[in-house]
Amino acid sequence: MPKILIADDSRFQGQLLASFLSPKGFEALYALDALQAWTTALRSAPQLILLDINMPGGTGIEVLKRLRMSTKTQHIPVIVVSGEENPATESMARSLGAIDFLHKPVEAEQLCAAVDRALHPDPHPAKQ
Repeated sequence: MPKILIADDSRFQGQLLASFLSPKGFEALYALDALQAWTTALRSAPQLILLDINMPGGTGIEVLKRLRMSTKTQHIPVIVVSGEENPATESMARSLGAIDFLHKPVEAEQLCAAVDRALHPDPHPAKQ
């Protein structure tokens, strides 16, 4: 069963996201702060990380930087799921390799589509 790490300081939000993904066959791992997100990613090697920006102990941006610097975690796709509305934050997350940036509240279809894109990227993206 593929594992997804849900890093969000809100237990409710984490459980909500997990409820969208568990029917699709994903096992949810939880982290409630930045340090726990980092250590869980290192220890558990999830197939995907859903990362909030505003968490205790550091920001999602700091976690994303750490993930990208480690050879153990740099390959893990990350989708930011945040209530953060600052375009500069979204731009920074994408520049650090976030696959997508979803704004809360997230609907099940929107999240599942983003997860599918992250785990099954198009091998032939359209040329722009």
